[in-house]
Amino acid sequence: MNDVYRFLSGDSPLLISVPHDGREIPDDILQRMTGRGRAIPDTDWHVADLYDFAADLGANVLVANYSRYVVDLNRPADDGSLYPGQLATGICPEETFDGAPIYRSDGVDSREKSTRIETYWRPYHDRIRETLAALRARHGHALLWDAHSIPSAVPRLFDGELPVLNLGSNNATSCAADAEEAVAVVAAASGYSSVVNGRFKGGYITRCYGEPGTDIHALQLEIAQRAYMDEATASYDRAKADRLRDTLRKMLTTYLSVTNE
Repeated sequence: MNDVYRFLSGDSPLLISVPHDGREIPDDILQRMTGRGRAIPDTDWHVADLYDFAADLGANVLVANYSRYVVDLNRPADDGSLYPGQLATGICPEETFDGAPIYRSDGVDSREKSTRIETYWRPYHDRIRETLAALRARHGHALLWDAHSIPSAVPRLFDGELPVLNLGSNNATSCAADAEEAVAVVAAASGYSSVVNGRFKGGYITRCYGEPGTDIHALQLEIAQRAYMDEATASYDRAKADRLRDTLRKMLTTYLSVTNE
């Protein structure tokens, strides 16, 4: 039985990927971690809960079980930089977003990194690839939505406060232009601040799998966490979340409708 992820099958061409809401850490790794590392502060808290309406849309949903501190599923296996010239957190992070050490002494050597990639990274990406191929074969096209969240302010990663809705299409290369524009219009009309291809243009998942020329489209949405939770305590704010979920539903419905035309 695969414990790397949870997968919900749907009947639409949409796959929602949630790579950073995982909380599990194997004991042998946990024992080497600092208290700050064990608190996994860089988790995309409650993102799977935000999207639990996805079954109503017929979406396929893939949710990682393990923490990004075990392996970051949105980084390439060769650990290449996604944003040259900016801070890179790496496929097996050794520091938190705020620069605190994750491990008490030794970090992750090349052998351990390779093992983690094969054990935790590879199965998740195999499932994305297989699912998108099956969706395209069944529907004539496939849609990938990579779902993320992040604290509103992370000084080491970006200046100031992040807009609430941050759409990324790798500078308009991972998704058909009309679909990206239609989703962006919904975001702009939502009452939340929004941007397209700003600080977050889409990570490895968006860049690797989005190939509109082959009828596979990919968008990443990075949400500022103030929109649905208390950032100081990481507690879910249901009233805030319900409002945000209405917007997410409209964005995903638009994504589906435009690409089905």
